Amino acid sequence: MTTRILLFFLLALLGSNSIYAQKKLFPQAPGMVSYTYRNSFAKNVAATLDTIKALGITDMEFSNLFGKTAAELRGLLDERGMKCSSFGVSYDQVQNKTAEVGQNAKTLGASYVRVAWIMATPPFTLADAQKAVETFNRVGKQLKDDFGLTFCYHNHGYEFEKHEDGTLMDYLIKNTDPNNVSFELDILWTAFPGADPAALIKKYPTRFKLMHLKDLRKGVAGDLSGGTPVENDVALGTGQLNIPAVLKAAQKSAIQHYYIEDESPSYAAQVPQTIAYLKNLK
Repeated sequence: MTTRILLFFLLALLGSNSIYAQKKLFPQAPGMVSYTYRNSFAKNVAATLDTIKALGITDMEFSNLFGKTAAELRGLLDERGMKCSSFGVSYDQVQNKTAEVGQNAKTLGASYVRVAWIMATPPFTLADAQKAVETFNRVGKQLKDDFGLTFCYHNHGYEFEKHEDGTLMDYLIKNTDPNNVSFELDILWTAFPGADPAALIKKYPTRFKLMHLKDLRKGVAGDLSGGTPVENDVALGTGQLNIPAVLKAAQKSAIQHYYIEDESPSYAAQVPQTIAYLKNLK
């Protein structure tokens, strides 16, 4: 009986204080942005999907059909038990080919249509933001009404120009209709201009539905240009960003999909490192 009591208390101690009982900070499997493997996809779509699936990833965000029709790409995904949850297009496409974009997204099986760049050349102005708000609300409503899709805008850094008591990113979020417009938070392009990704999620916990997981090389100074050499993308946990703080905020928000994006030429080595980092976070 004494042994049983001691064992009970030992297990209770382990359960409450041990690192073994700590919950994983990121329990789900991440997705992947096709841009990470852009050069490989351009050569062989099927083989690249096999490579990504071998990493344990089945959720894709495509921003290129890589010479395939949407139906052909959907077939390759279905054969592998993979899915496309988000379809990225250009600002011009979503404005001028809205129905085609919506149909392609539905064919792919996506729930989201994403735009990641709206500028000709920064700086981003209030007039640019006002025009973007009008466009986002219009195409967002059309995509929702006609196709049941959610439109998302992906920040790229230049939106954090100061405006009133916040930034033009705040202006975009506050002036778009939450019923038709959501956002994809790229955490590198939030930190690069000097904002805090975790704080932004906490400020708008229901507006972000998608996230790009990426990290910025230590020592790199940011700005509002929306650009930095691709070599400055590094494996998660090795750069400047406080990834645990971001994920803690994200897990309490409306974010549904987390996609790894690594634009660097070292992605083949860095992506597995990023996946291992996410698995071991507690």
